[in-house]
Amino acid sequence: MAFRAVISRRVTNRSSDIGARWMSTWWGNVEPAAKDPILGVTEAFLADPSPSKVNVGVGAYRDDNGKPVVLECVREAERRIAGHSNMEYLPMGGSVKMVEETLKLAYGENSEFIKDKRIAAVQSLSGTGACRLFADFQKRFRPDSQIYIPVPTWANHHNIWRDAQVPQRTFHYYHPETRGLDFASLMDDIKNAPNGSFFLLHACAHNPTGVDPTEEQWGEMSYQFKAKGHFAFFDMAYQGFASGDPERDAKSIRIFLEDGHLIGIAQSYAKNMGLYGQRVGCLSVLCEDEKQAVSVKSQLQQLARPMYSNPPLHGALIVSTILGDPELKNLWLKEVKIGMFCYSGLTPEQVDRLTSEFHIYLTRNGRISMAGVTTGNVGYLANAINKVSKSA
Repeated sequence: MAFRAVISRRVTNRSSDIGARWMSTWWGNVEPAAKDPILGVTEAFLADPSPSKVNVGVGAYRDDNGKPVVLECVREAERRIAGHSNMEYLPMGGSVKMVEETLKLAYGENSEFIKDKRIAAVQSLSGTGACRLFADFQKRFRPDSQIYIPVPTWANHHNIWRDAQVPQRTFHYYHPETRGLDFASLMDDIKNAPNGSFFLLHACAHNPTGVDPTEEQWGEMSYQFKAKGHFAFFDMAYQGFASGDPERDAKSIRIFLEDGHLIGIAQSYAKNMGLYGQRVGCLSVLCEDEKQAVSVKSQLQQLARPMYSNPPLHGALIVSTILGDPELKNLWLKEVKIGMFCYSGLTPEQVDRLTSEFHIYLTRNGRISMAGVTTGNVGYLANAINKVSKSA
């Protein structure tokens, strides 16, 4: 018995050693992820003890004291829905009312496509979630396709289509020397792309440059897209910000619709309603007919099911309450602010100096969020930019 006990202990100890070695290697190959170029700015800002630090990196509206701004229409909507939610799950496609009102903003109040039920649409986790759902949809049903993304663009666009395993190409957009649109090169890229390519377009208030095509240029782009059979996917995260008028800011989309394109749209209320933390958005795909729209929506929901199953309720109630009530909607239209980002033209090295010498935080592409500029820091910010620019 004693011999058996010794053997048993040896086997147990050996098994423990083997198990310990395996457990110690489960995550041994995991390296720290690179910091997000936008969210990493905020992390660095918060960790900086300097009393003169300034954050002009993240696109979120602040008052003149640097405090978050909550729109009055949002506060009123919250008062109206307080205590009336049953906290049940939303369907996989989200709030029907919120989606209906959101489609009106993009496609038009009296859109024939809405009436004919040709739009497959689901509530998404803000604009990021809408883009990711579409990227996965593109990969599943057009597996041999690629996506053309403008230079520059919101950094997360590259992450989204990369993680969906969709091959990426880029197309010309911004001209640094003129601080304007490189339209000739943009059109050449559209013409030279393989027929039937997917293009990511910023519907308005291009992030990060703020440079948008004119209506005439949108018309030329639409014509060339039709000639080449390209698919336009619009990311519209700032409807209402470019001009102060949501209708005017949807003009690029309306031009493509008038020219007979089937398109996709990612919409978000993070910025134009200040619902940053509520993650309310919508993905829509215009289809050939109602039958196709039903099929596409079912596939979008199936993609969402293993990803997050159901979208959140509270933010959707806020949006549908505001857009569904004429009084609150008019209040929202008055409260929509104009503009947010400024593409400064600062080099990455100059941005690094702003941070290291002046404790001013922004993304290395030189994009400044004007929401972070206040009467208290504008002089300090201007002086610092002047110093790093002159000594470059």
